[in-house]
Amino acid sequence: MTRVDGTAESGRHEDQPRRQHGDRILTGREQYLDDISVPGMLHAALARSPHPHARIVSIDATAAEAIPGVEVVLTGERAAGMAKPVPHFMDPGLAGGLNTADFGVLAVGKVRWVGEPVAAVVADSLATAEAAVTAIAVEYEILPAVFEAEDAMRAEAPRLFEHWPDNVIGHLPNTEGDADAKIRDAEYRASARITSGRHQPVPMETRGYVGSWVTPDRIELWAATQNPHVLRTRLADMLGLSEERIRVIAPRMGGSFGYKFVGFPEEVLVCLLSRLTGAPVKWIETRADELLAGGREFTHDVEFGFNADGVLEGFKVRSVGNVGCLASWSGWGMAAQGCFTYPGVYKCADYAVEVIPVVTNKAPWSGFRAYGKEQANLVLDRIMDLISTKLGIDPATVRFRNFQSSEGMPGWVHNKHIDSANYAGALTKLLQFADYDGLRRRQAEARKQGRLLGVGLGYELTPEGGEMFDSLTRGHDSATVRVHPSGTVTVATGITSPGTGNDTTIAFVVAREFGIDLDRIDTIQGDTDRAPYGFGIMGGRAAMAGTAAAADAAREIRRHMITFTAAEWGCAPEQIVFGGGSVRATHDESKSMSFEELASSIYRRGSNGSSQSGITHADLEATKVAGPDNFHHEPDEQGRINFYASYPYCAAVVVVEVDGETGVVTVQECSAVDDCGAVLNSNFVDSQLYGALAQGIGGTLWEDLPYDETGISQAQSLKEYLLPRASDLPAFRVAHQETPSPFTRFGTKGAGDSGIGSGMAAVLNAVNDAIAPLGAQIHHLPLSPPRILNAIKAAGEMTHP
Repeated sequence: MTRVDGTAESGRHEDQPRRQHGDRILTGREQYLDDISVPGMLHAALARSPHPHARIVSIDATAAEAIPGVEVVLTGERAAGMAKPVPHFMDPGLAGGLNTADFGVLAVGKVRWVGEPVAAVVADSLATAEAAVTAIAVEYEILPAVFEAEDAMRAEAPRLFEHWPDNVIGHLPNTEGDADAKIRDAEYRASARITSGRHQPVPMETRGYVGSWVTPDRIELWAATQNPHVLRTRLADMLGLSEERIRVIAPRMGGSFGYKFVGFPEEVLVCLLSRLTGAPVKWIETRADELLAGGREFTHDVEFGFNADGVLEGFKVRSVGNVGCLASWSGWGMAAQGCFTYPGVYKCADYAVEVIPVVTNKAPWSGFRAYGKEQANLVLDRIMDLISTKLGIDPATVRFRNFQSSEGMPGWVHNKHIDSANYAGALTKLLQFADYDGLRRRQAEARKQGRLLGVGLGYELTPEGGEMFDSLTRGHDSATVRVHPSGTVTVATGITSPGTGNDTTIAFVVAREFGIDLDRIDTIQGDTDRAPYGFGIMGGRAAMAGTAAAADAAREIRRHMITFTAAEWGCAPEQIVFGGGSVRATHDESKSMSFEELASSIYRRGSNGSSQSGITHADLEATKVAGPDNFHHEPDEQGRINFYASYPYCAAVVVVEVDGETGVVTVQECSAVDDCGAVLNSNFVDSQLYGALAQGIGGTLWEDLPYDETGISQAQSLKEYLLPRASDLPAFRVAHQETPSPFTRFGTKGAGDSGIGSGMAAVLNAVNDAIAPLGAQIHHLPLSPPRILNAIKAAGEMTHP
C-alpha cells in the first residue's frame, strides 16, 4: 500500500525490541501443546501399516479392546461414518484438473505407504495405548509397490489410485519464448542432471492435538497448527457443526517450517475419539512418526545454451518430483511453486520448464520452508556456475551479466509482477561484505598447498505472501486492537507465530502508534474464540498482512483519541502528539497527560451526551483487515496472473574445504545479504536468515531420508537423520539491502523463506569449486562423503583410463 506521495511508509526504528516474554521461553515456563493437561484426559496411539502397498482384508481389535485401561479402538470404516473426508490443504483437483483423491481419517480398504494409520487406540495412559496397538490383528493382501518416480511413470507400474490413468498428479508447465531454438543456435551448450534427496523440516516440537467435547455439541481442540481459524472451518464441515460450536486454540509452537499447515487427519481424529470416549483425548506425534513425512525429492534434467560472454540464451528443465503417496497434507504443492519460480532473478526470455509430481509408495510429502522455490533457485544457480566453469569467467561476473534489470519495476517481469528489486546491488553488497576478492586469494594459496578449498555463490528469488483465489490461502489478515480504561492495550490477531517472534513485532508497531512502552501491550494469537478470523502464518505474511492490520486498527483508535483531546483542549487535531507514554499539545507545554489518563477520560466522559467530548462513543476498540495490493487474479492480455504479493531475494557466499581422502566437507564461512524490503526488526529478520541458511546447508550436505527395497524409511530417529549440529556450522554473517515494496503498508516483502535456496546453491557450487582441480563434479544431494569420493574417483578414472 502506498501513501499519497507514492512512497512506502518506513518501518525502520532505532529501538528494535527484543522478544517479548523471551525469558519465559528460555526458562521453560511457556506452555506448548504437550504441556496441555485436561482433567480426565486419555491418550491415543495409532496402528500403522507395515506394508507400502496392500489391501486391508480384516481388522480384529478384540485382543486390544480386552486390555485393561483401553477405552476404544477406532477403525477407518467406523471413522468414515462419523466424519467427511479430510479436506486437502491444496487440492490438485482444483489446479487445472490434476489427479486427486479423497482421504479419510484412517485408511479404508487399502494402504499405500509404510506408516499409514489404519486404527487408533484410546487408553488411560500412553503406554497402555501403545501396547494395545501391537495387539490389533490386521490381515493384509500384499500388492506390488513402486518407490522411484521414474519407475512409477512406466505404463506397467503398480497403480496407487485405481481411478487415475497413471501415477502422475499432472504435468506443470512454465514456458516462454522458444527454448529449443535458442539452445540449438547457441554458441555453447551444456546439460546436467541435478538430484535433491528427500529430507524433512524436523521442527523441535512435533505435531499434537488435544480434543475435548466440553458439551455434547461443542468441541475444543488444542492444536499445534499454523492455521487455527482455517482448521476450525474445516472441522465444522467434517463434523457437521456450526463454527461457533468449535474452538481451536494453538498454543505457543516449537517450530513449524510449513510442517504444521492444516490437512492432517489427526486434527479431526482426536475429536472423534473424544466423542466416542466422552473424555478429552491427547495425541502427540513421535519423532519416528514425524520423520515419515518427506519433501524435496527431485530429479532435474537441465539443458541450456549460452554465448561467449556467459549470457544464458535459453534453457529447458524437466523436474520429476517423488512426492510419495498423495495425501490431504500440504506437500505436493511444492512442485507447483518450484515450477512457477523460474527463471528466478535471471533475464532469460526463452525457457521451457516442466515439473511432474509423481506418486509412489513412499510416505507423503509435507509442507517445507521455501516450499519448492529452493529447487528452481538451486537449478538456476548451478547453471550460472556451469557457465562460469566452461568459459573461465568468475561466477560473480556471470551473474551480473544475467541479472534482470530493476528498471520498469514494479511491473511484469516474465510471468511475475515484481514489486521491487535490485539484484545486482545485493550481490555487490555481498561481495564487499564477505571480502570476495580476499576469499579468492585465500583459495589460491590453499590450492598451492594442495588443499581443496572452494568458494561458492548462491542466489535465490523467494516469492512471499501468496494468495490462492477461491481458497482459504489468502493474502490479507485481520487484527483487533483494544485500549482498556487502564491504558493497557490488547492486540488480537489472525496471524499465528511458529516461534519467530512476530507477536513482538505486531505489539511493537501498535506501541509505536500510541507512543507507549511495549510492556503495555498484550498480544493474543491462535485462539478462535478471542482473535478475529485470520489465515494464520505461511509465506512470510506476518508483516505484510497481520502487522499492517494491527497498525490500521491502532491508527483508527488514535484518531478517535486525538478528536477527544483536541475538543478538550480547544486546539487543532494536528497539534496533538503521542510519545513517551504521554499525549501533549505542541502549542502549549502545559497541556499534557499520560496515555493512561487519556484512556480513562474517554471511557468516563466521551459520549454523545457531552458536547465537549468531540466523539460519539467511549469505546476504544477497532478491527481492521489489511493486506498487500499486488495480486492479479484475472489474466492479462498475455494470460499472466500473479498470486504472490512480493518477491524478496537473497545472495549467499560459502567457503568449504573438502578432504580428498575422506570426502568430508567442512563449512568454514557463510555470508548472506537478503532483501526483504523494509526491515521492521533486524533481530528477528537476522534470526530467520540464520535458520534458513542452516537448513539449506543441512539439506545439501547431510540430511536424507533413504528407503530400503521394502519401502521402509531408514531414518527413524535423529541418530539416523543427520541434522547439522552447531559445531558443523560456521558463524553466519548477514546483512540487508532494503528496496521497499510499494504494495505493502511498511514496504516489507517477507522474510520467511530467504536463505534456504541461496544456502543450498552456494554449498553445491562451493563443493564443486573445491574439487574442480581434480576434474571432478557432483550434482547428487546430499553431498555425502561417499558420493564425493565416488565423484573424485570417477574423475581420476576418466583422466587415467
